[in-house]
Amino acid sequence: MALEDAKTQVDHSFTRDEARGLSYENAFGGALSFLRRRYTKDLTGVDIAVTGVPFDQAVTNRPGTRLGPRAIREASSLQPYDPPYGWGFDPLSEFAVIDYGDLAFDYANVAAFPDALTAHIKGILEAGAASICLGGDHYISFPILKAYADKYGPLSLLHFDAHSDTWVDDDMSRIDHGTMFYKAVKLGLIDPQTSVQVGIRTHNDDTLGVNIIDAREVHEGGAAAAAQKIKSILGDRPTYVTFDIDCLDPGTAPGTGTPVWGGLSSGQAAIILRDVAGINMVGGDVVEVSPPYDPSGATAVAGAHVAMELICLWAYNNRK
Repeated sequence: MALEDAKTQVDHSFTRDEARGLSYENAFGGALSFLRRRYTKDLTGVDIAVTGVPFDQAVTNRPGTRLGPRAIREASSLQPYDPPYGWGFDPLSEFAVIDYGDLAFDYANVAAFPDALTAHIKGILEAGAASICLGGDHYISFPILKAYADKYGPLSLLHFDAHSDTWVDDDMSRIDHGTMFYKAVKLGLIDPQTSVQVGIRTHNDDTLGVNIIDAREVHEGGAAAAAQKIKSILGDRPTYVTFDIDCLDPGTAPGTGTPVWGGLSSGQAAIILRDVAGINMVGGDVVEVSPPYDPSGATAVAGAHVAMELICLWAYNNRK
């Protein structure tokens, strides 16, 4: 740590001069942004816009993920002192990463939420940046995918989760965090044959042809082997990466709405995310962090690390 910088830096989310660079202000003080990035609505020259989506009105069990973006930002204050371990480069110094703040929406007009989120992400993409979204429940991935598919065409999906979220739902107006990838396949937003779901450990009669690496396969075959299988399926196709924190075992990440035993460890998730470096990731999200169910904050810490890994994945392929 740069001691002199630690003595003088404070509220870096507002006072930093540039979007690039590490931050050294005290983790326990200062105004919070994700990784102490600058809070701004100016997308000029921005590479990655981190944005919160505090929405949890699509859950089937416990609410609370509307508080996820705030908790993830707080947890991320432990990370911006050093380059992320194991990547061999520093994306925060090489790329312009900002905290774009949260999506504004009318909490009492749930039906208007999807279009508001799609427009929010389209604005980021039209400015030439990629988005990393902090959820929020997992439904948010569906409006986000609409924006990405509009730019890139049908995407490959790399999906970490305990649940497939492809349960049948032909009512495209329903807002449900367990059926949005069924809709995404049916609407042609994602290509199931070149998509992968990792960590699955709940039953679904019809997976719509999506490739599945369930939790047991990761446990028995190893995380490194799972990563190589993922890369062989995705190839170089434009890929959206979504990480539901309940992919992790509830012993590791209890702060989530629909916990399922037998999940991945944080170590397994870290190996997979680092070993898939080189995939053509165009955007991503981390969702379903529900702080009320984890007073330790460990789930938010895991979410913050996942978000950093998503930044690294995007940056790995975009280095000059």
